[in-house]
Amino acid sequence: MAASAQSPRLAELFTPKLLTVLREGYGLGALRADAIAGLTVAIVALPLSMAIAIASGVGPERGLYTAIIGGFLVSALGGSRFQIGGPAGAFIVLVASTVATHGVDGLILATMLSGLILLAIGALRLGTFIKYIPYPVTVGFTAGIAVIIFSSQIKDLAGLHLAGPEPAAILPKLHALADAAGTASPAAIALALAAILIIQGTKRFAPRLPGMLIAVVGTALVAALAGLPVETIGSRFGGIPSMLPAPALPAISVEKVMAVLPAALSFALLGSIESLLSAVVADAMTGRRHRSNCELVAQGVANIASALFGGICVTGTIARTATNVRSGARGPVSGMLHALFLLGFMVIAAPLAAYIPLAALAGVLAVVSWNMIERHAIGILLRASRGDAAVLAVTFLLTVFEDLTAGIVAGFSLGALIFLHRMAGTVAVETGVPLIEPDRADSDRPETGGRTAWQPAEGDERAVAVLRISGAFFFGAAATVGATLDNVGAAAPKAYVLDMSAVPLLDSTGAATIDGFRRKADRQGATLWIAAARPAVRHMLHRHGLTPPAVHFRGDTGTAVAAARQALTAG
Repeated sequence: MAASAQSPRLAELFTPKLLTVLREGYGLGALRADAIAGLTVAIVALPLSMAIAIASGVGPERGLYTAIIGGFLVSALGGSRFQIGGPAGAFIVLVASTVATHGVDGLILATMLSGLILLAIGALRLGTFIKYIPYPVTVGFTAGIAVIIFSSQIKDLAGLHLAGPEPAAILPKLHALADAAGTASPAAIALALAAILIIQGTKRFAPRLPGMLIAVVGTALVAALAGLPVETIGSRFGGIPSMLPAPALPAISVEKVMAVLPAALSFALLGSIESLLSAVVADAMTGRRHRSNCELVAQGVANIASALFGGICVTGTIARTATNVRSGARGPVSGMLHALFLLGFMVIAAPLAAYIPLAALAGVLAVVSWNMIERHAIGILLRASRGDAAVLAVTFLLTVFEDLTAGIVAGFSLGALIFLHRMAGTVAVETGVPLIEPDRADSDRPETGGRTAWQPAEGDERAVAVLRISGAFFFGAAATVGATLDNVGAAAPKAYVLDMSAVPLLDSTGAATIDGFRRKADRQGATLWIAAARPAVRHMLHRHGLTPPAVHFRGDTGTAVAAARQALTAG
């Protein structure tokens, strides 16, 4: 019976939202709304996918493959009704670094491995742990990625010609760009500024229009008709194909797998964070609730399929997902249609893509990087506390000047230490005696917030010391609680009553601390009584050998005090 009761819940965790929507009833009205939303998102995704791919060090067609294959599967199999999958700006740094180190074949293999890792994370239901990444860390690494993306676009924004390959590290990159400042192209700068102004102006005065697509098409027309001497997709990449390639496996060997595994782990970590954050944004906008582990399984499948078709990393994209919601999407069909619309654009308009100026695409990414920086959130975190500000700063600086993985690990570690320090400070040990006698009726007991009122104990002539621990008693608070217990033990009472009614959590270190106190009480010839321990706390104490007759348990403090006094009187 237990297994059969568990199975439906497990199946529900991994049921794609597409099936849920279809079960609820899906008619022509919903299909029409999803088609409009899908077309709107496709218009936004078309220039963005190519721009992200170029910035990542690969051809623009790989960005389209990613959006088409990955976007379709994320929507078809995912745990969010409105998630739009595709290439994301957050991956530009990692993808470019992987291409520079291992080549395009290494990138494809790393993308496939990251898909397998995401599948494992989702299947093991580890997606819920992603929520434990502190908010300052996500804000810090997002801002750091935005800075790196913008710095990577300066070359195309200004039409610079470097003497050698563009360095990956930001400081050498800026130095090389400064040395090449004399090669700047006025035409490229003008087109980039025009693209930025069109995007921002459209967003402010006509937000329903596809500003990015208008900017790219408009600057391409101007560059082609005026014959401007600027670099285009055609001059650098020779255009884009008009059809998807046949699926193929990358070259696989043990040595190659081990070489790209760190990159695959980084892809999986960032992909899980980015996709679940995007799903949370969609939930906040719609009042729905996504299935995190189902979403990660879909992301895994999408990354494997994207790699088979020559695409790059797939993840949930916050901006395109928000556009999908605002456009009136009803369910995952809009994301699937968005991928099909992109395929149609590629088949029909592939030859025209050759005329798109790279400066215009750099302008698109400049706007994307500016929008990625959560300026309002940064201001709040800097004012909130020194701890949050430190986590934000460490994550941001390491992301910019070291790498993304180091930024996330260091920020998470520092955030965890600060949290433990704060939690340890909330644990308190009070000494005192109950204001009521234990033989009075429960209805006559004065209560304060649902607990017995307390007063300091100057001395207990009945030789019973009463202590009350409040807060999560874990390793971070063990030293403080242990020192307090030792100080109380200096008075050498004949019995201790330890009220644990306000202890929601006890770990092994806390239990070991109480066991050490019990041994000290034994040496003094005193007995230890534990009152009002919650079932989980009592279970942990039992596992550490704190069971009768070594210690005595009672359901409330008054009863424990009465029992302790009675035992002293009798013995």
